Amino acid sequence: MSERLQPGDTAPAFTLPDADGNEVSLADHKGRKVIVYFYPAALTPGCTKQACDFTDNLDLLTGAGYDVIGVSPDKPEKLAKFREKENLKVTLVGDPDKTTLEAYGAFGEKKLYGKVVTGVIRSTIVVDEDGKVEHAFYNVKATGHVAKIIRDLGVEA
Repeated sequence: MSERLQPGDTAPAFTLPDADGNEVSLADHKGRKVIVYFYPAALTPGCTKQACDFTDNLDLLTGAGYDVIGVSPDKPEKLAKFREKENLKVTLVGDPDKTTLEAYGAFGEKKLYGKVVTGVIRSTIVVDEDGKVEHAFYNVKATGHVAKIIRDLGVEA
């Protein structure tokens, strides 16, 4: 079971392929705040809702100084289908070997329909301009989560 990150921790560095196969690194965003959200699988109902909510609020978030990166264990080809089907504007990256998911405490045991399973724990980590964890939200709900983050961060429309 991977350790959960706490505010003040250094956010683990990562470089992962996006939907087009281009490498995206956390380091590319130094000097800006980054919302890194972890979701179980592209093209599933909850993950689609969450990605669409982030897309719908992307201008608001980027205007407030936040970049958004969605991380799942999916391969770039599936991420590209997801982006095209749902017209997503957020950056989606794939972590098929789950190294980044584990480093962020977003992979491990969770309850699913009353059973304990191992998988992606829907989580959102907010990283500050210096690469430190500002907020760490684990076991979040897909629906309403983006609105809650916006409130928690004090981002105003």
